[in-house]
Amino acid sequence: MLIALTHEISPEINKCELSFIDRTPIDFTLAVAQHEKYCNMLREEGLTVIEMSMNSEYPDSTFVEDTAVVVDELAVMANMGAETRRGEASGVESELKKYRDIFHIKHPATLDGGDVLKVGRDIYVGITPRTNNLGAESLTSELKPLGYNVRPVTVKDCLHFKSACTAIDNKTLLVNPDWIDLNDFEGFRIININESEPWAANTLWINNTVYIHAGFMKTAKLLQKLGFSVKTIDISELLKAESGLTCSSIIFNHPV
Repeated sequence: MLIALTHEISPEINKCELSFIDRTPIDFTLAVAQHEKYCNMLREEGLTVIEMSMNSEYPDSTFVEDTAVVVDELAVMANMGAETRRGEASGVESELKKYRDIFHIKHPATLDGGDVLKVGRDIYVGITPRTNNLGAESLTSELKPLGYNVRPVTVKDCLHFKSACTAIDNKTLLVNPDWIDLNDFEGFRIININESEPWAANTLWINNTVYIHAGFMKTAKLLQKLGFSVKTIDISELLKAESGLTCSSIIFNHPV
C-alpha cells in the first residue's frame, strides 16, 4: 500500500524560510483548509495518510518532504540546508522508523528531500542553496550499493530542484528550462512549462494522474493536450511559502 506522511500547518507559517520570492502574508485559516483538501486528495487516490503534528513549532514543518529521502529499502534522514529547520528531522524519523531502516546525512553534508527526484532506479540530486555536493555524495554512498544510479544535477535561481523539475510519468519530465541544465536528462521526454508560469514544474504524479496547482492552467492545458490525465488543486497560500505540491508529503510503498 502507498503511505503518505503529512504534517499539519504550523501556526508560525508566516515566519517560514524564503529565498527567491518576497514575503506576503499567508492566510493561516485558508492554508489549513487547502492542506486538508490536499490530504483528502491523497486519500481519494487510495493512499493511507498519516498526519503528523510533532513539529508545529517549526514554521516550515508542513513541508515534510525535505526531511527525508525514502526508497524501497531504507530511509535517509536529511541534514537540511536551512539550520533553523534541522530539528524537524528527528520527529519525522520517529514515524519513518516504523517502516524503514534509517540512515543519516551528517554535517557538513547538507541535503533537502525537495532536491531529490526518484525516477525508477535513477535518482537525481539538485545542487542548490539547500543541498551541497557532500550531501549528494553521502546519498550516493547509501543508495549506490542498492543498485540506484545517483546523479548530481545543476540548478539555478530556485530553492529546490523539484521547483524546476518533476516526473509526470516514468519517461517524461516537466521542467522550467531556465532553472536546470537539460543536458543532465538525456533519454527523457522533456516538456517545458508555459513560460508565464515559472513555478508550474512542481507537480505530483500519483496513479497515472498529474496534479498541478489550480493557478497554473496554461501548463495544465498543455499537458492535457499531450494526453496526460491532469487534475488541479489549489495550494495558493502554500505557494507563498515557496513550496509546491510535492513539498507537503513523503510518499512511499509499504507491504500490507
